[in-house]
Amino acid sequence: MIDIHHHLIYGVDDGAPNLETSLAMAQEAIHEGVTHIVCTPHANDVHPYRLERNRERLDEIQAALGDSVQLLLACDFHLNADNICDALEYPLRYSIDGKGYLLVEFSELAIPPQLDDALNRLRGVGYTCILTHPERNPIIVRKPERMVQWMRSGALVQVTASSLYGRFGRIAESFSNQLLDLNWIHFLATDAHNLTSRPPHLRKAYDYVANRCGVETAERLCQLNPLAAISGHKLPRQPEPIGLYEDEPVKFSQNFKSSGVGHRPAGKPPGILSRLFRRAK
Repeated sequence: MIDIHHHLIYGVDDGAPNLETSLAMAQEAIHEGVTHIVCTPHANDVHPYRLERNRERLDEIQAALGDSVQLLLACDFHLNADNICDALEYPLRYSIDGKGYLLVEFSELAIPPQLDDALNRLRGVGYTCILTHPERNPIIVRKPERMVQWMRSGALVQVTASSLYGRFGRIAESFSNQLLDLNWIHFLATDAHNLTSRPPHLRKAYDYVANRCGVETAERLCQLNPLAAISGHKLPRQPEPIGLYEDEPVKFSQNFKSSGVGHRPAGKPPGILSRLFRRAK
């Protein structure tokens, strides 16, 4: 498996505080079967992105780990004005291994319409934008229709692995499972920050998706699509995103009680869809 969102680099943000923790987090991921980790320190107003420092510490961690796992550099790119301007001036600087895929984080306070244009401009200089953890963003959860235009314009979606089975609460659980059933997810990643509250656990989500939707889907979200992202290649053929291109896109359920999902036999049609969302009238 490949984890494309992991705050492994120590002392640069609210992730690993020291080298010892970085190594322990990496070992935990290796134990779960992860072969590549994309190290994604925050790039925001609180934690400015310092490329050379991040690279030096990544190299230090890699040297200590040897060839047991491959580390790559990217960032958790917050959509603020300074970041956008710098990313436009230095194309691909913030992307995964400099090859084009960009992890984009929206503010939880406001998502002004101007950011739609910002995403288009980033795409125009070579970035493929990946929207990170929309299921944990209260604005997107309240107005998921905002995702429609972004995805229609080419944006991809990354969900936090543990959101699927409730680690981030019922709202994130319900919303992420709706995204999964609609084929609106392209990547699962841990967004790991530590070994306790935000651990690097990807295997449980892989098994969850394999049980719910089939092994092919689990491999696509945890292996094949992430491999394309770290290689800078186009994604392999994806299943049709349900409702995304209809004149009246599906509406999401706002009933965030736990649905008890996760036990549908592989390959069986998603019968819970009628309970999770309804089409716009």
